[in-house]
Amino acid sequence: MSFSDPEPLEPGLYIVATPIGNLKDLSPRAADILSRADAIAVEDSRVTGGLLRHIGVKRPMIPYHDHSTERVREDLVARLGTQAIALVSDAGTPLISDPGFKLVRAARAAGYAVTTLPGPCAAVAALTLAGLPTDRFLFAGFLPSKAKARDEAIDELGAVRATLLFYESGPRLAASLSALAARLGDREAAVAREISKMFEECVTGTLSELAARYAGAAPKGEIVIVVAPPGEAEPASEADADALLAEALERLPIGKAASEVAQVTGLNRRDLYARALALKGEA
Repeated sequence: MSFSDPEPLEPGLYIVATPIGNLKDLSPRAADILSRADAIAVEDSRVTGGLLRHIGVKRPMIPYHDHSTERVREDLVARLGTQAIALVSDAGTPLISDPGFKLVRAARAAGYAVTTLPGPCAAVAALTLAGLPTDRFLFAGFLPSKAKARDEAIDELGAVRATLLFYESGPRLAASLSALAARLGDREAAVAREISKMFEECVTGTLSELAARYAGAAPKGEIVIVVAPPGEAEPASEADADALLAEALERLPIGKAASEVAQVTGLNRRDLYARALALKGEA
């Protein structure tokens, strides 16, 4: 693929998704924008340089990553009035676990056009491979590296009734899987890695099974952990219902108290109403 004498783009910021492995996944539209941008904001010029060589073009590259200063972002925004700047990450969709959102927000605040070119995203690709529920999912990025902060993050997510997605590195994978199993219970899960590359794999099992599998040796490549939602909650017991009713009856009439507890517990409102009458001594 090559581009010669490209027409200039309209000034503004172009968010360009790039391949997460297989360079053939670069869309024709993304290749076209990269070939015509006045400059490309990149995480690593070596990685993006390889992608540009693949499509046969050379463009100026500006480093923009976690360690970039506020001044770098200000300089990029200042150029958007007269230049087309493409924003890319090393792999996948920019802004997913990278600082690109600050640049987008600054560009919008300055009144410049922002265009997105959708494409590869490792989290969504892993979700499609895992065979776990896809109707609701939550992407949580990387878990903290320190055990206490990691446990707190997992506890915070534990009750979310959605499939959970995490990015992880090979050396930390086993520890993260073990922590997830300990805090969430032995849920179904999947470990997807090297997506779209020659050695792509998606291993499924329970969290404890996966933790044991990867305890011996850290796998290579970029990794996504996919964890199933929690199972159905245990139904409220009679004692639980009585406690909730007693509290509600201090604030509400009998009918409204029964309705509130029915909504919280999923128990039958008519049965709860009768129980509330008994608790009030009016049965």
